[in-house]
Amino acid sequence: MDNPTDAGINERIARRVRDLRATRGLTLDALAARSGVSRSMISMIERGAASPTAVVLEKLAAGLSVSMASLFGASSESAPARPLVRRAQQAQWRDPQSGYTRRSVSPPNWPSPIQLVEVDFPAGARVAYETGSRENVIHQQVWVMDGRIDVELGNERHALHAGDCLAMRLDQPLIFSNPGSQAARYVVAICDASGI
Repeated sequence: MDNPTDAGINERIARRVRDLRATRGLTLDALAARSGVSRSMISMIERGAASPTAVVLEKLAAGLSVSMASLFGASSESAPARPLVRRAQQAQWRDPQSGYTRRSVSPPNWPSPIQLVEVDFPAGARVAYETGSRENVIHQQVWVMDGRIDVELGNERHALHAGDCLAMRLDQPLIFSNPGSQAARYVVAICDASGI
């Protein structure tokens, strides 16, 4: 772990994965089978002993039938949900593999099917989510604020520039890449009715 902020977000992810797995009555072995993530890796994540990549977190989210954004939420044992979260309180996480940074903009644990995430995506970065269909339908919209990103959903490829917005259903493999020489910034709006 690089700094105390990383330790805090990794602990938040650890609690959230443990809580979601327990709520669903899944053993480590059952979640490993459903997600394609090894039992030992799940155990390390739940203990806060690993810094999982975005690809691993997406696999866990699919295995738990939630959006990846919900893995960054506060655990069910935390303080009551509030409708406002200040920027300084918004959880920020850096993918150790691609270097992209995501900030959870939405208030944690607020009972809403909508979640907002801001992403800073470095030049040359690429993230490939292998998961396809899920038990629950998750819709997502990507709105590019600065720079360019390419999004591949299944066999369709979309080149997105500042101001462009792409709506999609998360039911196929998904690849984000930044072919440019400058970082890109975009906002992701996620609708996951199962997460409330």
